[in-house]
Amino acid sequence: MNSLKDDLKALSHALIWYSRKKIKYFAHQFEGFKNFVVEVLMQGRGINQKRFWHGSIIALAFVGILTSGVFGGQSLISATYPGIGGPDPRFTDAFEPFPAGPILQAFPDTQTIISQKPRSEMIEYKVESGDTISSIGQKFGVSQDTIKWANDLTSDQIKPGQSLKILPVSGISHIVKSGDNLESVAKKYSAESQAILDFPFNDVPDDFSLRIGQLLIIPDGIPPEVKAPPKFKPQPKYLAQGPQSPTFDAPFGASFIWPAGGQLTQYFAWYHSGIDIANRDAPGIAAADGGVVVVAGWPDSQGYGNRVVLDHGNGYRSLYAHLSNIYVSVGETVSRGQLIGQMGSTGRSTGTHLHLEIHYKGVPVNPLAILK
Repeated sequence: MNSLKDDLKALSHALIWYSRKKIKYFAHQFEGFKNFVVEVLMQGRGINQKRFWHGSIIALAFVGILTSGVFGGQSLISATYPGIGGPDPRFTDAFEPFPAGPILQAFPDTQTIISQKPRSEMIEYKVESGDTISSIGQKFGVSQDTIKWANDLTSDQIKPGQSLKILPVSGISHIVKSGDNLESVAKKYSAESQAILDFPFNDVPDDFSLRIGQLLIIPDGIPPEVKAPPKFKPQPKYLAQGPQSPTFDAPFGASFIWPAGGQLTQYFAWYHSGIDIANRDAPGIAAADGGVVVVAGWPDSQGYGNRVVLDHGNGYRSLYAHLSNIYVSVGETVSRGQLIGQMGSTGRSTGTHLHLEIHYKGVPVNPLAILK
């Protein structure tokens, strides 16, 4: 019995000794192979370096092509950038009632001039032979005065090679200084604070605070020394008259009346797919045409605030936003001129006003081309 134990003990010692020897052997072999590989790589690094860098550049270029939408697709970046590939991601829920689509070019004489490729920043443009301020303005979708104000021009004279600053929209720019706020900046340039807030690339937060040094684009703003033109006031002659309100022929078979009286403070543009009507008296809002209520409330707690969306059954839908009160409910049928709510300042709003949008088959249409 003792002899068997001694034999097993001797066998275990032998196995341990053998295992240790083999481990040391293989470790030595591995170390030698590792050193060999390192030496080969170090000797060839000068040759392979160019291949590595060229390969990296090609890979980056390939990624850039995939994300740019060159092959007809829409890249992730462009799809989430406001004004280009889709709605501003901050207001995705707010735009839910209407499918995304291009702006319908109905009645050009009532359309705001629209840049084909929305820009977020000022650009530098070098004047070419034959250019005029008028032709440059048409090229970039801005007014002649906008170009003159941005470049301190006192006349229409420009020359080839001259560098001009071009704003993304008609208006003026402003660098935020200490003490500035939306209201004071808007007042300085005879503009609307709501327009400054709505311009998507100004990046004004929900508390409306401004950063010192921040560049603001003031849509339709004018310099302090220029006299502001009178603003258009829609006439409320068709309001709340019920089914006997006058009818008329309008584009695509539409028949809409003004939903409220007040001052037209913001027009239709690529960044603002409706019009704003302001009235401090906060009047009732009438349905611009008969239809069925498909949205009534504030479903997303932001953006449009309290709103009503009507489906008119002929391809048209209308939206009435920033309401203080809503008088209708989803599923209810309303007639043209029926009061559906009260003007207010809910959501991203700087004052009491109505934001009105009219869409035809999901495409925003300039309400001024339809309202009578």
